[in-house]
Amino acid sequence: MKFTKQDLLTLLIGLFLFASCKNPDGVGLDVDPSSAITGTLVVSKVGTKLVEETAANTLGQPRYPLGYMVDPVFGKTEAGIAMTVYPVSTSYDFGTAPQLDSAILVLKFDESSTVTKFYGDTTNSKYSIDVFQLTNTVTNYKSSDVQAINNTLLGNFTGKLAPNTKTKVYDIVTGKADTLKVVPAQIRIPLNKAFIQNNILNLGTAGTSSNAKFINAFKGLYAQVNKSSSTGTGGIAFFNFTGSDSYVQLVWKKTNSSSGIDTASVNFPIGALNSSSQITGVAANIKHDYAGTPVRAQLDASTAEYSVTYLHGLAGVKAKIDFPDLTAFTGTYGKAIINKAELVVELGGGAPAYPFNAAQRLSLYRWDIAHQPANIPDYNNYAVSSSGISAAGEALFGGYFDSTKNRYIFIITSYVQNLIDGTIKDEGTFLAPTSYNLFQNVPTATSAERSIIGTGNAATNKMKLNIYYTKIN
Repeated sequence: MKFTKQDLLTLLIGLFLFASCKNPDGVGLDVDPSSAITGTLVVSKVGTKLVEETAANTLGQPRYPLGYMVDPVFGKTEAGIAMTVYPVSTSYDFGTAPQLDSAILVLKFDESSTVTKFYGDTTNSKYSIDVFQLTNTVTNYKSSDVQAINNTLLGNFTGKLAPNTKTKVYDIVTGKADTLKVVPAQIRIPLNKAFIQNNILNLGTAGTSSNAKFINAFKGLYAQVNKSSSTGTGGIAFFNFTGSDSYVQLVWKKTNSSSGIDTASVNFPIGALNSSSQITGVAANIKHDYAGTPVRAQLDASTAEYSVTYLHGLAGVKAKIDFPDLTAFTGTYGKAIINKAELVVELGGGAPAYPFNAAQRLSLYRWDIAHQPANIPDYNNYAVSSSGISAAGEALFGGYFDSTKNRYIFIITSYVQNLIDGTIKDEGTFLAPTSYNLFQNVPTATSAERSIIGTGNAATNKMKLNIYYTKIN
C-alpha cells in the first residue's frame, strides 16, 4: 500500500486528536462530582450570613406539622394545626333521635416520605396533644398567624408517637357485626361527646345542608401540644389531609324502623380540595424561640465572622450566601468558559446525632430583581421540563445529604457562568432545608429538619465553590 504525503498527514492528525480526547462524551455531562474535569480548578470564596426566614404560606401543603421540640442549639419549636371539618355530604341525616356513642379525631401520619413524616424523638419522649374548637373559620394561612380558639378542652391524646406502626381498629358496619381492620399509622384523639352531640348531631339536616352553613356553625378544630404535660426533647410529626384517612369519626345509635336501635358510623373529612387540587381549610401555626441559643447570638451579631452557621426548617433560619470573587473573575483569570461549578456545603460543629439528624435535603435558590424567590438556572436545566419535575434531574442538580462524606453538593455551572458574564445579577442566593421529596424555593412548613454547616471562614469543613474553567481568547 502506498501513502501520499496528504494521507500520512491526515493519519497523524487523526492519531493526535484521538490521543488528546480520551473522553469526548463526558464533556458537560459530569454527573459524579468526583469525576475528572478538563480545565483549570479555582476554589472560590463563599460568604454566608444567617437570616430569619419569613412566614410560610401553609395553604395547600402536602403535609402539615404538629408537635413541640426542644433543641439545645436551635431552641424551642412548636407547631399546631387548624382544621376545618366538612360534612360528609350535604343534608346528611343522622336519623331519628341520634345518640352519640363516640367521636374521634383521626390524624394520619404522612406516608409520602419515610424521611419527613416525623423529626425528633419517638423513643423517650411523651406527647400530650390537646384539641380545642376554633373561634373563627380558617381564612389565614401564614405560619405566623395565630388561630383563635375557645379554651374549653375537647380532647386529649397522651403517650408516645409511633409514626411507622400500623394499628387495628373496629369498622362499624350498619346492620352488621363490627369488623377489625388494619389502618395506617395514626393518632386517635377522643373528643367530648356532649360537644359533638350538640354541635353536629343536633344540627340536623339543616345544619349540614351546605358546607358553608356547617362550617359557620362548627368553625373547626385546633390541635396543639400541651408543653407542660409533655416530656423529653419532643419532635414534630407530619400529617396528611389529601386523602380520606384524616377525619372526625362519629359513631352513634339511631332508631331503625325494621330492627329498632342500630349503630352507625360516618367520617366527616378534614379539609377540601380546590380547583388546583390544593387542600384548603387546613393551616399550620409555627413558633420558633431561639432565646439563649447560638442561633440567636449569630442573628443578633450578623456582621461577625463564624466558622459555622445554621439551617432550620419550618420557616426557621436560612443562610444567605454570596460569591465575592466572581465579579472580578474575568479580570483575574481572563475570559473563560465554565466547564463545571459545584457548591460544596460541609457539615460543621461535629457529627449530628439522634434525634437531631442532619437535614436530608437542602434547597438552593435565588432572588430575582424584585427580590422574589426564583430557581437557580441549573435547577431549571436539570429538573424542570414540560412534563413536570424530573427526579433524575433533581439528583443531577444536587442538594441531597451525603452521609458518608457529611456534605451536600450542588452543580451550578450555568449560574456561575451567568454571574461572571453579568447576565444575572446576584440579588441574593439562599440555602435552606426542604423536604426530601419536595424541592421548594419558598419558605416551607413541610420539613422540620435542621443542619449545622461550615462557612467560608471555617478552618475545616469549609463551604467552597469549585470552578473548573477553560480560558478562551
